[in-house]
Amino acid sequence: MSPQLFDLAVVGGGVIGLAHAFVAAKAGKRVAVIERDARANGASIRNFGFITVTGQERGDSWRLARRTRDIWVEVADAANIAIEQRGLLLTARSAEAIAVIEAFLKTEMGECCRLIDSAEFRTRTGGLGGPDLMGALESPHELRLESRNAIPALAAWLEEVLGVVFFRETVAFSATPPRLRTSRGVIEAGAVVVCPGDDFVTLYPDRIAGYGLRKCRLSMLKLADPGLRLPSALMSDLSLTRYRGYAALPEARLLEAKLCREQPEHYEHGVHLIVAQGGDGGLIVGDSHHYDHLPGPFAPAAAEAAILDEYRRATGRDAPPVLERWTGVYAVAGDRTFLIDTPEKDVRLVIVTSGTGASTGFGIAERVLSDLMNLKEAAA
Repeated sequence: MSPQLFDLAVVGGGVIGLAHAFVAAKAGKRVAVIERDARANGASIRNFGFITVTGQERGDSWRLARRTRDIWVEVADAANIAIEQRGLLLTARSAEAIAVIEAFLKTEMGECCRLIDSAEFRTRTGGLGGPDLMGALESPHELRLESRNAIPALAAWLEEVLGVVFFRETVAFSATPPRLRTSRGVIEAGAVVVCPGDDFVTLYPDRIAGYGLRKCRLSMLKLADPGLRLPSALMSDLSLTRYRGYAALPEARLLEAKLCREQPEHYEHGVHLIVAQGGDGGLIVGDSHHYDHLPGPFAPAAAEAAILDEYRRATGRDAPPVLERWTGVYAVAGDRTFLIDTPEKDVRLVIVTSGTGASTGFGIAERVLSDLMNLKEAAA
C-alpha cells in the first residue's frame, strides 16, 4: 500500500476514536481511523448506550458529559441515529437514599433535576415500583442510544459524509508521525491520537503501565418487552453509592453502609441497576463489575441473579425473559476517570478509565485536539 497523507490518524475505532475523528473532520482536517477489527466490537457496543450527565464525577467529568451530550444530539440528528429515550428516573427505597438525592439537588449538578414522590413515579412508569418505594430523582439531561446500532452508524456517517478514511482489520505497529507502520503498510499523518481501550500492550505499554490500570468485566442482559413503554432510563438506590457525583457526597456514607448490610451479594458482584428500553421494546439491563488485570471470560450466574433481583426490588415486578447475555471489558483506574498522555510530541494517548466513554468522549476529544492540533475547544 502506498503512503497516504493525513492531518490526523486515530488508532482505535471505538467511541473514543470516533469522537476524535468527528472533531477533527468537522474542523476540515483529513482524518484516518485505524481499527484492528472489521468494526467496533468491544466495550463501545457492549453497553447501555446511556449518555449520562447526572451522577458523573463532580467538576471536570460532569462538564465534559454535558458537552458530550450536546454533541450527541447534533451527531444523532445528522447521522440519522435514533435517540431511544431521554432523561433518567432513579428510585429511592429508604430515607437514606432520599437524603442523598436531596443533597445532590443542592449542588450545581442538580440543575433542572427534581425529587418526585412515589405516586408520580408509578403514574409515569405504568405502575412500576416496589412496596418500599419512597420517591425518585428525575433528571432531564440524559440520552439513550442503541449502542450496537449507533456506533456503526456513526462510523458510516463519518466515512460517507465527512470523508474520514477507515483502515479496518489493520494493526498499527507504531504511532510516531509522520510515518505509521501498520499491517497494511505505511500511513502518513502529521499527528496521532491512540485510543486503545483495554489494549495495554500494543502501543506505548510502558506509558500505560505507569498509570496502574486494571480491567473491569461487566455482565449485561437483554430482556423481553415488558409490555409497557418506559418514559426514560431507570436506575436505583445502588447507583447512588456507585456513581461518583452522588457517592462523593457525605450523605452517601449512611446509604452505603445500609445497602452493604442488606444487599451484600450485590456489592460482592459490583451490581447496580440501569434499565434502558430500545425501539423494539426490549430492555437492556445491567450491570455487574469484576476487576482484575485480566478478567476471565466466565460470568458468574450469581451476578446475573443479583442484577435481576435489583430489577425486581426497583420495579416491583419479576424480570421478563432473558433474550441475550454478554460481557464487556473496559479500562479502570482508581484515581481518575480518564487519562490524556503525551508519549511523543505529536502523539496523544487517550483512555477513558471509568466506563464513561460514550458519556464524555466528545468533550475529551475537543480538549485533546485543542492541544494537539490547535482546534478551538468549546466552552465547558
